[in-house]
Amino acid sequence: MSMAGNLRKVTGLDRVGGLRKVARLARRRARVDLSHPARSPLGTSVVNCVTYHKGVRAPGGRDVVEALRQVRRADHGFVWLGLHEPTEREFAGIAELFDLHPLAVEDAVEAHQRPKLERYGDTLFAVFKTVCYVEHTELTATSEVVNTGEIMVFVGPDFVISVRHGRHGSLGPLREELEANPEQLAKGPAAVLHAIADHVVDDYLTVTDSVQADIDQVETDVFAANGARVDPGRIYQLKRELLELKRAVAPLARPLLELTSRPIRVVEPEIQAYFRDVSDHLLRATEQIAAFDELLNSILQAHLAQVSVAQNEDMRKITAWAALIAVPTMVCGVYGMNFTYMPELTWRFGYPLVLGVIAVACVVLYRGFKRSGWL
Repeated sequence: MSMAGNLRKVTGLDRVGGLRKVARLARRRARVDLSHPARSPLGTSVVNCVTYHKGVRAPGGRDVVEALRQVRRADHGFVWLGLHEPTEREFAGIAELFDLHPLAVEDAVEAHQRPKLERYGDTLFAVFKTVCYVEHTELTATSEVVNTGEIMVFVGPDFVISVRHGRHGSLGPLREELEANPEQLAKGPAAVLHAIADHVVDDYLTVTDSVQADIDQVETDVFAANGARVDPGRIYQLKRELLELKRAVAPLARPLLELTSRPIRVVEPEIQAYFRDVSDHLLRATEQIAAFDELLNSILQAHLAQVSVAQNEDMRKITAWAALIAVPTMVCGVYGMNFTYMPELTWRFGYPLVLGVIAVACVVLYRGFKRSGWL
């Protein structure tokens, strides 16, 4: 039987029988994006199934049942099965074949989990949050900056099952890098777990560097000459996106601590040293995110202070002009009263004198306000 046929057997697609029934099954489930690089040509959730012996990829295509049988018969090597957003039906056969715990299977299918590490007998179940930076020409109050996904990893003595959710974080390049380093890959499934953790944490650092560019741009705009006119929604949006990044990064510290400090059956002490390096990188990303959060708070407070200062300046200008207008208004108001006997009404120079007094008073007030910075 071909590899595709055996994969359909494991995932339960052979129960439908025939290409026509496969098509009917596809219509009943969500539409598959065949253009997605992680999808197989058949549109199933299986991305790849590879067997490794002493760090070297076994030649030829193997179905997962035969690959697992040969690995356990030879008592060395392991199988790496990659999946992308499997359904409960697709994952049922695989869970039964590898004897996976139902709780871990439910988490792997449903997704939306926090980063964590759980042990079920000889099987290790790890959840990683993947992140990617969303490119944008201009940051607005509704711009998406960070997009998240998930990678679940089942690690056993002779197998690795990676389940990926989201349209980013493909493990194809990572697999190629590992295959180019047989010595590391020969250390077993724990080496793959370390490579995935290192790959995810490296993406954290890449995203934080990109987010820093957005924060620097907002900071520059806020402290520019017209900083008070900056839309505060941009700052709030950055804080929201930074919070999403923090939710992905911060909870991973405890699982990595367990991988580096506690004895785990499927993780050799030699591999635990590699996890310490990943933990150091995670600490760096966590510290950067915390610093960004404090910086955004400072930027927001500075922007609010600038708005208050600008409002005070506007009020001072309005007050100064109101005072200038009040002088002629008062004088004209007095002489606008219809009294029969008023001084200077019959005097020839009364009118020019009043205009001169008004002009002099306005000039004096204007110079005073100008000197004090109100105008």
